[in-house]
Amino acid sequence: MDFNLPAELTAYLAELDEFIEREIKPLERENDNIRFFDHRREWARTDFERGGLPRHEWEALLAEMRRRADRAGHYRYALPKEYGGKDGTNLGMAVIREHLAAKGLGLHNDLQNESSIVGNLPTVLMFRDFGTPEQKAKFIPGILDDKIRVAFGLTEPNHGSDATWMETRAVRDGDGWRITGAKMWNTGLHVATHDFIFARIDGRDGSPRGIACFIVPTDSAGFKIEEYLWTFNMPTDHPRISLTDVWIPADAILGDPGNGLAVAQHFVHENRIRQAASSLGAAQFCINEAVKYASERKPFGKALATNQAIQWPLVELHTEAAMLRTLIHKTAWEMDRMSKPEVAEKLSDKVAMCNYRANRLVCEAADRAMQVHGGLGYSRHKPFEHIYRHHRRYRITEGAEEIQMRRVAQILFGFGRAGRSED
Repeated sequence: MDFNLPAELTAYLAELDEFIEREIKPLERENDNIRFFDHRREWARTDFERGGLPRHEWEALLAEMRRRADRAGHYRYALPKEYGGKDGTNLGMAVIREHLAAKGLGLHNDLQNESSIVGNLPTVLMFRDFGTPEQKAKFIPGILDDKIRVAFGLTEPNHGSDATWMETRAVRDGDGWRITGAKMWNTGLHVATHDFIFARIDGRDGSPRGIACFIVPTDSAGFKIEEYLWTFNMPTDHPRISLTDVWIPADAILGDPGNGLAVAQHFVHENRIRQAASSLGAAQFCINEAVKYASERKPFGKALATNQAIQWPLVELHTEAAMLRTLIHKTAWEMDRMSKPEVAEKLSDKVAMCNYRANRLVCEAADRAMQVHGGLGYSRHKPFEHIYRHHRRYRITEGAEEIQMRRVAQILFGFGRAGRSED
């Protein structure tokens, strides 16, 4: 067994590092852009007078970062070559996401906005795999040119993990559909041109069948943003919306009308393994910074690092990071050798293990780094509070950790195929 990373991948990490130093770091430092990353970051990013939305200047900076990364050939890394990508692998994306997150806060990789020099771009692949020729021709170039932005409306005020019980309904109306219902945490709608709205068209509550994925223009009559929900980690672009008799044409459905959840779950394993890798990288950053500070800080005439009360908690975190790294790399490597149905059948429990443990680890590591740094660690002059506030969300979103553990239990206790479809 060879546990070494492929030489071309380690060479690409070095290429990314060089690009960050040459193009991204200078942009981060000019025009006081560092305010978005230092102790002023929450206030610099958040327009508190405009409902807590991201400030225009902040989003403009992120857009410029993406343009530079795209121009350099990095932003579309994970996409197929036909879309200007590099056919990036799951292992490659996991290693890259961990590598970038381990550098700490910076314009190169700010996951509060799901923004990175190496993009994720799942909607492109959704349209590739489920779209009609007309939908592909319209939406894929539009998304890549940043002229079309598609949000994701699955969660509802009364339904989260129990998505098959959604209350949003769509009924036939002439040569189209009318949708009525509500969605929650519909991220990115302040700039979205379209929204994936999942609605039941037939079947019983609780059934995974009978749910369609509608492509709804956000300027449709009856489509309304009710409020933006302020979160632990501001700014917010997470609204609650209502849909009142929203009419859309019959061809505005993505994929099989009765199996829209297949669209929702299409990229779930890829997203979860990449997000786990990001949490792992952020956790390692916190561990490294705590070790460095403990070695430099000398209360009572000796380094903090000489105290076992400081050493042992960091040893435990560092050990779990090492074990997680091996599991994440192995799982991503195996994903690259299977079809999507095989991944869902054989690896979904491993992906779940990686995800919930990594998300928990980064919260523990950020908390420990605060403790080692003392009062300074609790301040906004260190990044740990931001890392904690951001990554704490992933113990709820992307599949709550209880849902992930439930998936592992389904396999571990042999609950069978009937249970497997419920995730």
